[in-house]
Amino acid sequence: MNRKELLRSVDMFEGLSEADLDELAGEVIERRYGKNQVLFAQGDVGTAMYIVAEGSVNIFLPGPAASRVSLKNLARGDYFGELALFDDKPRSASALATSDTIVIELTRATLSHYIEMHPRAAMAILRTMTAHLRATDALLSQRAAKNVDAEFDKNLKWSDLLADKVAELNGSWRFIIALGVVVGIWCLANSNVLFRSPIDPYPYVFFNLLLAILVALQGPLIVMSQNREGLKDRARAETDYKVNLKNELNIERLLKEVVQVRTHLGIKGDDEEGKAAEG
Repeated sequence: MNRKELLRSVDMFEGLSEADLDELAGEVIERRYGKNQVLFAQGDVGTAMYIVAEGSVNIFLPGPAASRVSLKNLARGDYFGELALFDDKPRSASALATSDTIVIELTRATLSHYIEMHPRAAMAILRTMTAHLRATDALLSQRAAKNVDAEFDKNLKWSDLLADKVAELNGSWRFIIALGVVVGIWCLANSNVLFRSPIDPYPYVFFNLLLAILVALQGPLIVMSQNREGLKDRARAETDYKVNLKNELNIERLLKEVVQVRTHLGIKGDDEEGKAAEG
């Protein structure tokens, strides 16, 4: 495992020289975790950040197994726990190894010593921290819900509109009835009943060619429309996920505030009252 290359892939250390990366790579610690092993739990005092070298890690808010809130899945090159490098507050979430995992640990003491020796590295780290904080603030302060169809319709080109119209027409009775009428008129017009020398007599070779061209053009247009519907479905799913995640985070925050208020007022919870009654 090349620690230097792993550090280079982390945006927090962008702009560092080769010598700086070599020195920092020599200071980090390699740690191994088995599948389903907890790296740290919510509320633990954090003193280090981690970079995933191999395997995968899930960041989540603890709770019953069925209601645990998964925040993010991390793979090689992703990092987490960076807030612990700058304060002594407890961890805001838990981390679980979802497979056999190797992580690189960078402690607060190591980073402090490194920044003292390389002050310019602090700006790159602060830029990354600011970007992450802005993204989190945007999730909690802005509306996550949006009209996916309206967002897509704003950017549709004329070719996209044509593909949608073709797909809509082909999936309707209007197209079936119109095609049946055209076939009937063509067959009647090219029969020996009305004309002695029709332009396209039975078996209507020219008409079959026109139908083949029509089908060849319809296919790609319909597929393009279906692909765009697939993108819309994925966008809707992502929007639903953000809405649910925001709601769960807000509920979690409200529950903590309620517990703090009850504790401050000296109000016992239902479980505590039951235990006191039994005693």
